[in-house]
This record gives sequence, C-alpha cells and structure tokens, in this order.
Amino acid sequence: MSLPKVVFLDRATIPAHIQIPRPSFAHQWVEYEYTSPQQVTERLTDAHIVISNKVVLDQTILTQLPNIKMIAVAATGFNNVDVHYCAERDIAVANVRGYATRSVPEHVIAMLFALRRNLFGYHQDIAAGEWQRNKQFCFFTHPIGDIAGSTLGVIGGGALGQATAQLAQAVGMKVLFAEHKGASECREGYTEFDEVLKQSDAITLHCPLNDDTYHLISTVELQKMKSTAILINTGRGGLVDELALVDALKEEEIAAAGVDVFTQEPADETNPLLANMHLPNLLLTPHVAWGSDSSLQRLAEILIENINAFERGERFNRLT
Repeated sequence: MSLPKVVFLDRATIPAHIQIPRPSFAHQWVEYEYTSPQQVTERLTDAHIVISNKVVLDQTILTQLPNIKMIAVAATGFNNVDVHYCAERDIAVANVRGYATRSVPEHVIAMLFALRRNLFGYHQDIAAGEWQRNKQFCFFTHPIGDIAGSTLGVIGGGALGQATAQLAQAVGMKVLFAEHKGASECREGYTEFDEVLKQSDAITLHCPLNDDTYHLISTVELQKMKSTAILINTGRGGLVDELALVDALKEEEIAAAGVDVFTQEPADETNPLLANMHLPNLLLTPHVAWGSDSSLQRLAEILIENINAFERGERFNRLT
C-alpha cells in the first residue's frame, strides 16, 4: 500500500526562511512554489492531502480528484475552497486560526500611529524640499493627532478583533465592538453598527468576507464616519468598496485610510487604491499584516498539526 501523498500547492506564500514541519506519520511530501489553475488537477491526481493558501479548489476541480481526503488551508481565510462541496463529499477542510494575534494588531496600531501623526505626509514633504523652503527648525503642513483618548471601532469580535482591542486599550484608546450590520438587536458588549461608525475616531475591520460582508464599508458607511476618522482594513479586500474609499479620501469625508488587503491580489495599477497611492493620507501594504516571523512559524506549526489531527481521526480546526 502506497504512503499517503501530501501536496503543498503554493509553498512560496510562506517565506523560505520559515521552517515547515513534516507530518508525524509516514507519507510522501511534494511541494510547489506556485501552482497555476491549469496545473492543479495534474499535480493533485494521486494526492490524498492538499495544502493550499490561495490556490482555488472549487467543485469543478475537486470532482476530478476522487483521492482527496483532506484540504489543509495554510491561512485563516478559506474562500478559495468550496467547503459546501467538501462537506457533501466527506472531504475534511481545516484552516489555521489564532496564529497572528500579535502580528495583525501591531500592524493595525502601527498604521493608526503613522496616519494619525501624518508620518507619510511629512516624509513626502521633506523629500519635496518643504523644510528648506520653510526655513524654520520644524514645519506643520499636516495635522498631528494623538491616539490616546480616541475611540477605536472594531468590526469583528473574533480572536484578531479582540487582540487588536486589547492593544488599542493599552495605548489609551476606548474600544467599541460593532454589532452585525442591520441586526435588530445588540448583543451584550456590542454597539449598534451605525453608532460605531458615527462615534469612532478609527475603524478597524476583522470580519470574514462573505455575501453579507461584501462592501460592508461603501459610500453610505463612509459618509456616516467622522471627517477626522481613519479606516484600517487588514481583513479582506472585498470588505471595502475601493472606489468609494478613494472618493471619500479625496473629498475629505474621512481623514485617512490604511489598507493591507485588496479586492484582487496581487493588485496592479488598475486598482483604484494603487492608482491613488500618492495621496498622503493613504497607506498601503501588500497583505503582510499577518506576516511577522513569529506568526508565520506558528502558522506552519498549526498547519501541520491540523494534518496530524486528521490522520489521528480527530477534529481540530475543522470547517467540514
């Protein structure tokens, strides 16, 4: 009997210096740096366990792969996998949770400080020669605000939202957790969605992307926010209407935005955020909020533990 074959379709999504343990049971291991949609079925023909971060595994593909017993998602988000089909066909799906509870909150707070104090704007002004023209020991071309004493609205009350709230409170912020948009009742500890938009000096998104949360923040929501407010999105690109966000920044409906995730990744010059990245109140990073070395190593360890648990017949971080 042949050993179960484990195939990692997109190893390059985890930096090479991060060591990925091997499953504790006897197995065959095959990994590819990248896998195009056209290569998926060929590479998984005789695979039993698949590891994928972003490679799409939908019904069309999975129907051609009867040997697949488990899909191990090398991330928290699993919208690249048809979990409904997997549930019907008894294909186990597990994702990685709780690994970035230091990295993401620190990225959020770093973006908040950079934008509230207009660090990027001042950097650009120095590069443009503003200091030399001003002829003073300092100059004030952008407002500088304090984080302490301001209010952070958190949309998404899971591990990342809670960890971000804890760090925000540590630097002196008041925290409001938003109830689901359109909910008829508010859970204890939560504030009505629109009230969070109106009261918050900054909003941070930590909810999953699905039909209910697509464009959760668009023109109407941005207009409800304070003109001095900052929007931070380290969740999923589709949570925010990117065109509406650019318009809100240009029209000064909100003060600034920090974005780590995009509707399509990698994003290119056709993306409205990239096309306007010269704006001093727009800070972009390439989906790296989750990626501190300690978080990446923890992700790798949980990923393989999910596979080991499946082999032992245990349900651990299972979606199906």
